[in-house]
Amino acid sequence: MKILLDTHILLWWLNDDEKLTETARQFIKNTDNDIYVSHVSLWEIQIKAMSGKLNTNVEILIQQLPANNFQQLPIHINHILALATLPPHHQDPFDRLLIAQAISEPLHLLTHDKNISLYSASTLLV
Repeated sequence: MKILLDTHILLWWLNDDEKLTETARQFIKNTDNDIYVSHVSLWEIQIKAMSGKLNTNVEILIQQLPANNFQQLPIHINHILALATLPPHHQDPFDRLLIAQAISEPLHLLTHDKNISLYSASTLLV
């Protein structure tokens, strides 16, 4: 299965946060799954770090991706165009672009956000 991590899932995984459910851990640990981290998430984390809302070093975080066998997913034009097809269930621009990427590729979006599951049956709500 090809899985795209929502930003909070990525952070919880890298910080071994207890908020990350066992189900989510199993999806990420399963070597049969291809795990993707979007540049959207890295952008969101950097913005929150710069504003003081998040205490993290994005450069170090990026260095951790290969060690976790995470693949990077760049933002492509078709992802941006797919935004126009999304209903307004969710207003967060980062989440909307992650949703557009997941639908376009296609990937299963691993998230804890119930609103994201309104967009696609391929959402993995954990």
